[in-house]
Amino acid sequence: MQVILLERVAKLGQMGDVVDVKAGYARNFLLPQSKALIASKANIAHFETQKAQLEAHNLETKAEAEAMGDKLNGQQFIVIRSASDAGALYGSVTPRDAAEAATEAGFTVDKKQVALIKPIKDLGLHAVAVKLHPEVEVEIEMNVARSAEEAELQASGKSIQELAAEEEARAEFEIAELFDDIGSAADEDDAPADAEETNV
Repeated sequence: MQVILLERVAKLGQMGDVVDVKAGYARNFLLPQSKALIASKANIAHFETQKAQLEAHNLETKAEAEAMGDKLNGQQFIVIRSASDAGALYGSVTPRDAAEAATEAGFTVDKKQVALIKPIKDLGLHAVAVKLHPEVEVEIEMNVARSAEEAELQASGKSIQELAAEEEARAEFEIAELFDDIGSAADEDDAPADAEETNV
């Protein structure tokens, strides 16, 4: 099926291009979302009369997206989730979660604009692409942690594995100190008994 694009569509073409697409893709995505028109003579003629308006509208929305992108690009958003000791999430962080975190921080982001290749399933810092406009894409960072304190530590550059290793080392040190205290107390208990045996 031939369609004429009303805006830039990734991997298809620029505004005004007449491209061949599968009929299902056109009917289910391009046409309902007003990204394209069926490439009939009447529609092509109509597009030519509307082209200047569409280009002006596209430039306007692109400028708005770029302005927002300048503020949004590189921002970090914290998402608190339950996870195992190994850092695996009970569930996952989805585009909706990313959009909600950005919206709570004062940015207008729709879940359809968040481009996650696959859901986030572990703790840590994750780069996420946000498509604000067909020609404007920025990157945000999702800080997925079990608590706000853990999120702060991750933001400072420590991974969950490093934090777990530090916690384990601290616990082992405390246990070792406890055994040293018990051992030295036992030595003190044994010392008088030995002295009594030598005196007899």
